[in-house]
Amino acid sequence: MTKLQYPDTLADMEAHLRAKLPPDTDHDLIRQRAGVALEVNRLKQEKNAIVLGHNYMAPSLYHSVPDYTGDSLGLSRIAARSDADIIVFGGVRFMAETAKILNPDRTVLLPSPKGGCSLAEAITAQDIRELREQYPDTPVVSYVNTYADVKAETDICCTSSNAAAVVRHLQQQGHDRIIFLPDEFLARNVAAETGMAVILPQRHGRADAQDPPNLQRVIVGWHGRCEVHEKFTTDDIARARQQYPGVVVLAHPECPPEVVAASDFSGSTTAMISHVRKIESDSYLLLTECAMGDNIAAENPGKEMVRLCSIRCPHMNEVTLDETLAALQLGQFEVHVDPDIALRARASLERMIEIG
Repeated sequence: MTKLQYPDTLADMEAHLRAKLPPDTDHDLIRQRAGVALEVNRLKQEKNAIVLGHNYMAPSLYHSVPDYTGDSLGLSRIAARSDADIIVFGGVRFMAETAKILNPDRTVLLPSPKGGCSLAEAITAQDIRELREQYPDTPVVSYVNTYADVKAETDICCTSSNAAAVVRHLQQQGHDRIIFLPDEFLARNVAAETGMAVILPQRHGRADAQDPPNLQRVIVGWHGRCEVHEKFTTDDIARARQQYPGVVVLAHPECPPEVVAASDFSGSTTAMISHVRKIESDSYLLLTECAMGDNIAAENPGKEMVRLCSIRCPHMNEVTLDETLAALQLGQFEVHVDPDIALRARASLERMIEIG
C-alpha cells in the first residue's frame, strides 16, 4: 500500500479539499479544515507519527491527513509493519487496540475518548469461555470488531474481507463446527458462502430448540449486530431499483442476509470501493456507513451515488480532524492493553493477517 501525500500550502490544500468535499461545503469551512490539516501533517513529521484512516472517516479527515486509508485488515497490516513512534488511529477503540497489540512498544493514540462499537460491546471474554465449555474442541473465530480480551480468548480473528477464507481454512483442517463471533448477520452470510448451517446459542448456555447443536457443518453464531448495517432492508433496494433502473447495489456483509442476497455485490469496504471503480452502470447504491459513500463519490465523479439510505455510525462520527489534531498535540487518548492479554490476542491477529 502506497503512503499518501498531501499539499503542503494552504492554497493547495484548500483546492484539494474543495475537489473532494461535497460541492455545497462552505468555502470558509474548507479553508479552516485546510489549516487544521496542514498542522496535523506538520506534527506528523515532527513527532514521527502516522495517521491511519478507516474508510468510514468523515471526508474532511479522510482526504487530508491519513498516511494510509483502508479497511480493518489493510490497516492491521500497515500497523504490523509500522516503524513510526506514534500511531494515530482514525477509527474506533477495537481498531486502535489492534494496532497496539501489533506494536506493543509504540504509542497508539485514539482521537475519540470512547470509540465504541455495538459489535465489540456485544461479546465478552467470559461469553467465549462459556461457549468453549458448551462446544469443546471447536475453534473460535472472532471478528476483528471485538475488544482485546475477546481476541485473547480467540483462535483466529477475521475481517469482513477474509471471514469466508478463515472459515474455509478451518474446514480444510477438518473442522465441521466453528464458533463465529459476534456478528449474527456476518455469520449467516459466511455460512451461506461456505455451505454451513447456523445456530445461535441462548444467552444462558442452551442452543435454540429449532436449531439442534448436532447439525453437520455448522457455525455457532452470536447475537451481535452492527447498529448501522442492521437498519438496511430489502425495501431500500426495491425502492432504488424502481427509481433508478440499472442501479448497482452494493451491501456490506454485516447487513441482514436477505439484503445481501438481494444486492448485486457484497464485500468489505475496500472491496466495495474497488467494485464501484469497475462497474459500468452510471448509478450505484451503497448499503453501508454513509461517510464512506461521500468518500467514494469524491473518487468517482462520473457516477451517481444514490442516496436513498444514508446512516452515519455515531462512534466513527466522534473521530474528527480537530480531534486528530488534539491527539497529536496533547498525546491523547493513549491506548493501553494488558501485556498478557496482548500476547494472546496477537496470536489470533497474526493468524488472521497470515490468511489474508
